[in-house]
Amino acid sequence: MSSLATKRSRRFTGWHMMAVLLLFFGTIFTANALMAWNASRSWSGLVVQNTYIASQEFNTKVAEAERLAASGIEGRIETASGQFRYVLVQDGKPLPTADRVLASFKRPVEEHEDFEIELDRKADGVFVAGRSLKKGQWIADLRVLAGGETIYRQAVRFIATGDGK
Repeated sequence: MSSLATKRSRRFTGWHMMAVLLLFFGTIFTANALMAWNASRSWSGLVVQNTYIASQEFNTKVAEAERLAASGIEGRIETASGQFRYVLVQDGKPLPTADRVLASFKRPVEEHEDFEIELDRKADGVFVAGRSLKKGQWIADLRVLAGGETIYRQAVRFIATGDGK
């Protein structure tokens, strides 16, 4: 009698199959939903208008970036209370040769808050945005000029903590 009860308890029934299918497809659905949610929240917003032209300009841009990096100039951003401050140094000393800094501020995903501005020079190597920034993620594309020639270029992704309007 006990061997008959053992056989019945070990039978694979339709309920078992339904449980296996629900676990299998539930796992796949959960993994896909998690990846889709993560992708939508972490999209960088990097888009080029024409991929062919971008590919043709790639080597030129890499050569320019290497030339500018070899200059020894380094830029550092500071944000507080919605203000943006850009400090330039060369070999650890303030950069006196920089006349102007042109900045393009962009949101990583949206375009309606993007703007371009020339930073105000406060001292040797210190430039400040005359406009406050709203709280959140920004990308600043900064171009440093001396005598009309670009001597340094930097793109920085940062989080503004200020209360800009």
